Amino acid sequence: MNKTLIIIQREFLTRVKSKAFILLTIFIPFIFAAIIVVPVWLASIKDDGQRTVNVVDKTGRYAALFTDTESFHFVPMAADSASFYGEDSGVEAVVVITDNLATNPQAVSIGASKAVAADLLAYVSALLNEQVRLDKLAAYSIPGLDHIITDVQDGFSIRTVIRNDEGRESASDTDVAMVAGLFLTILIYMFVIRTGALVMQSVMEEKTNRIVELMVSSVRPFQLMMGKIVGIALVAFTQLCIWGVMLGVILAVCSVFFGADVNVAAANPAFASGAMAMPQVPPSEGADIMAAIMNLPFTEMALMFVLYFIGGYLLYASIFAAIGASVNAQEDTSQFMIPIMLVMAFALYAGLYSVQNTDGPLAFWCSLIPFTSPVVMMVRIPFGVPWWQEVLSLAVLFSTSLLLVWLSGRIYRVGILLYGKKPSFREMLRWLRY
Repeated sequence: MNKTLIIIQREFLTRVKSKAFILLTIFIPFIFAAIIVVPVWLASIKDDGQRTVNVVDKTGRYAALFTDTESFHFVPMAADSASFYGEDSGVEAVVVITDNLATNPQAVSIGASKAVAADLLAYVSALLNEQVRLDKLAAYSIPGLDHIITDVQDGFSIRTVIRNDEGRESASDTDVAMVAGLFLTILIYMFVIRTGALVMQSVMEEKTNRIVELMVSSVRPFQLMMGKIVGIALVAFTQLCIWGVMLGVILAVCSVFFGADVNVAAANPAFASGAMAMPQVPPSEGADIMAAIMNLPFTEMALMFVLYFIGGYLLYASIFAAIGASVNAQEDTSQFMIPIMLVMAFALYAGLYSVQNTDGPLAFWCSLIPFTSPVVMMVRIPFGVPWWQEVLSLAVLFSTSLLLVWLSGRIYRVGILLYGKKPSFREMLRWLRY
């Protein structure tokens, strides 16, 4: 046992002191924070000045509707002119309306010397569509018809709650649970694949450098394999914890400097006008979403994530260790890695499709199969899973993981000292009986 601890310590310290680990640990949280913050920050930046847009309305019905925004200054013009499209004209674009749009929807165009800006196109489209709708309603000469149609088209949202057998209710939101489940699924998939590959790479490097020949003279091959598996797992957990703390601090600092209430819609004049404003989330719904987030089973999610990561990592890392010990070069791993990657890909797709029906046959059976349960079960947990299914899934997962660790250890002890030969599946099965 002491020798295994020494191997774990060596594997852990060697990796956490490496330049690759230090650089990834430091820069990855900044990259994630940039992905989250930079788009919102850039969208909140307003243009320094208004861009001129000429409006040529030959009908005289629509020109008065175009009011200036923070980004655009609309100028009514009597006729279109080629001088509007020169590089030095100072005109961003020209809106030309030639006929009644209620009867001829194709009678409007926007011309420019380059591609028309998306925010201008959205603003003009929404503005004219609203006016055309009002004109068509007015043509029926029915008093209050516009209010009637607006009232009929007015939708509603269904409030979802979680109610226990005592009648207590707590806020719930299906979209929040879906996002949380998918995030955990992708996270555990990435970490299991990455850490398992690190185990295989570490074993192959020591085998290629013949260092393992000296190590197995002092420790048993199984101790060497378990030391590598546990050591790299501790490296992954350490890195994950550091990332979580750093990302939280970075986002908190960004919210102070850039403002926590950055509104992307406010940066777009197409959404600034009342005539074409996008539907906003009412304060009550925003409060319900926050309540739903706070009511997620964070303790259960965190505990299950750790347990399923450990079980899934032991399962796949032992397989990767056996593969690394059996081959002599990176290119020899393809025949063994392809089946494993196909299984992992199936687990990811099963998790993504199970989010639509977390209690369906696909979600249920894949959350019990040990090769897919670490990925699929994380999708179901935010929606609530019966305790007996979690216990059964974990029992099957850890039993299978320990069995594979034992089997991989028997392959490892033979393959780690085998050179110059590319083994087959049949030959690796014979090693189990040695």
